[in-house]
Amino acid sequence: MRRLLPLLLALPVAGAQPARFEEHTIATGLRGGYQVVVADLNHDGKPDLIALASGMPELVWYENPNWERHVIAGGLRRMINGAAVPVAGDPIPEIVLASEFSNNAKDSLGVVSVLHHNGDPRQPWSIREIDRLPTSHRLRVARIAGETVVVNAPLTAADATPPDYRGRTPLVYYRPGEWKRRLISEQNDGLVHGIWIDGDRILTAGFEGIHEFRPAGNGGWTRTGLSKGHPEPWPKSGSSDIAFGRLAGERFLAAIEPWHGNEVVVYETKTWKRTVIDDSLVDGHTILTADLNRDGSDEIVAGFRGGSHSVYIYYAEGGRWTRVPLDTGGMAAASCAAADLDADGHADLVCIGSATANLKWYRNLGQ
Repeated sequence: MRRLLPLLLALPVAGAQPARFEEHTIATGLRGGYQVVVADLNHDGKPDLIALASGMPELVWYENPNWERHVIAGGLRRMINGAAVPVAGDPIPEIVLASEFSNNAKDSLGVVSVLHHNGDPRQPWSIREIDRLPTSHRLRVARIAGETVVVNAPLTAADATPPDYRGRTPLVYYRPGEWKRRLISEQNDGLVHGIWIDGDRILTAGFEGIHEFRPAGNGGWTRTGLSKGHPEPWPKSGSSDIAFGRLAGERFLAAIEPWHGNEVVVYETKTWKRTVIDDSLVDGHTILTADLNRDGSDEIVAGFRGGSHSVYIYYAEGGRWTRVPLDTGGMAAASCAAADLDADGHADLVCIGSATANLKWYRNLGQ
């Protein structure tokens, strides 16, 4: 029987009251909802929301504060990830988009495109293809050696096949403006699902576990293994999604394990000790950290797409993690993000659901 595991952490943490949330449905009918991106798309100082749904032909954004819907581009197929990229001399970002995705590399064109506004971001944007890399899956903005780049982490190698997905999975990046593919590494073996940008470090999570990539000068990169993740044999091994947080001044790494897994895991980054704090998720797919109750330490937010379609918040209290439901039954969370959407000083949460096909804002009311 799966259960909440209130296991002890080595980090001593004083308890604090959980934050209270007020739920608002921003949109429904987002078939195959997959990713929500927070970005100011109209240069009014308010964070807007880009909603990406793999089963929809349109990429859309919702304008803060009334959440009016605008179409960025149409005629798209199997969108999987996007990133808002700052543009020098332009207050409105560009959007890098990965589409034509499939878990099976032979069926995945992996189209990567750049979208640019045409003066009014509320009107359709222009779109230009810049690359095709099979199973292009995770796009993130990073700052490497003082330069803004977009990292592209495909799910598998171009010749990988299920269920083992063996093969060298590339990790690449693009320089805005140039938009030429540049290789970071092909050292990861097998499926890679999660990516986290930490300064100039790039962390990946996949069947081999969690690895760190650092620039090594002369265009090279070093790869370091941090954890093997879930201990079962391949392809039930490794890690799926990752996020750094801070607890009592010390860093930790939160993870969902294994791929689309059932466990919420906490790693102490000094020793990489692995602690499972919950093993009740069904098709876990998103994890993030944020200080939701303003006590100086981060909480963990984890969402899952199967079972009860729920999102949970985990609070550190007295050296243990306590789970508090955010949404039970109403959000098959494929992606969540934290941002202060109403400028009240509290970090709000926003999630997009796959089976539930919805976008929700959970307004943080404080403790």
